[in-house]
Amino acid sequence: MGNYLSPGVFVEEVPAGSRPIEGVGTAVAAFVGFAQSGSFNEPTLVTNWSQFTERFGGFMDGGYLAHAVYGFFANGGGSAYVVRVGQDGAGHARGNGNGAGAAGPPREGTIGGYRIAEITGDRAGRADVTVEVQPASKADGEDAVPEDLFKLVVKRGTKVEETFDRVSAKRGKDSVLTRVAQESKLITIEEMPNAGTLAQPQPGSVTLAPPPPSVSTPARISTDDYVGDVSDRTGFSGLEAIDGITMISVPDLMSAYQSGAVDLNAVQAVQIKMIEHCELMGNRVAILDPPPGFSPQQVGEWRQQKAGYDSAYAALYYPWFSVLDPLTGSNRPIPPSGHIAGVWARNDDTRGVHKAPAN
Repeated sequence: MGNYLSPGVFVEEVPAGSRPIEGVGTAVAAFVGFAQSGSFNEPTLVTNWSQFTERFGGFMDGGYLAHAVYGFFANGGGSAYVVRVGQDGAGHARGNGNGAGAAGPPREGTIGGYRIAEITGDRAGRADVTVEVQPASKADGEDAVPEDLFKLVVKRGTKVEETFDRVSAKRGKDSVLTRVAQESKLITIEEMPNAGTLAQPQPGSVTLAPPPPSVSTPARISTDDYVGDVSDRTGFSGLEAIDGITMISVPDLMSAYQSGAVDLNAVQAVQIKMIEHCELMGNRVAILDPPPGFSPQQVGEWRQQKAGYDSAYAALYYPWFSVLDPLTGSNRPIPPSGHIAGVWARNDDTRGVHKAPAN
């Protein structure tokens, strides 16, 4: 309608006939798995990574849900429903078994290629520990400090508690690993996994903090936790009431298998139920993950002979992807379904639904 700025009689032509059919989203994913926080068995719509972290927390050691959702958005996904499962204990943060109780989990941090942890004890009323890398001091008669030497300073609050001067990243008696292990009463230090050849850390500091909460696989998880019930709106069966979902992924089925909570028969049972759900709905596809550590030949046998998957409403992708895990700073293999869902979404947006995402 036009803007009329003066009184009078105006004639406006309005198009007649029925309106054209408006397009709807063709790439809305649903993810089922373990999370740090959030409601259990309540499908929650998220449209970006920040919304996911606000409702469910971030990356966790032992769970793949966050990696799957991150991969979905990073590869072009726009909207997804997330269902948190494992209410009998999976969702509660666990410690690492060291320093439990009043002391709490050890505070830790990384600097250079090293992981530093505070030696556990009663921290009530005590300031945080900060570790600094500084240039090494000159020795008597020395014109310049050797390039491979540095100083490690340990502070509690603003007070310097320990100093390890003229230490090196190299092996030997001057190694920072050796000096700290023999002399420190406040910290431990170790090389990070896959750090490779360690170079001298650059000057900087890190304040040790509690490690991020991690997920523990439920001790009594079963296929029903994933499949759920339509009437109770649990598991992925509860997604029947939501229109618009076009693909389903259950990445933490694999984390439960790796922890020993379920076996391959349970994995197969859940994936068959995923296929049956998609066939029943008729408007969505199950993105299946292969079991970890399988060779191409083993995946082929699993798909054709052992599991016998044969449906137009499911797709199995191989191999697992290797991604950088922010918790460890090293690469970690993860199930491919989340990233594949993002590629599907990007393909639908840029090419159209007529273009199959495979091949």
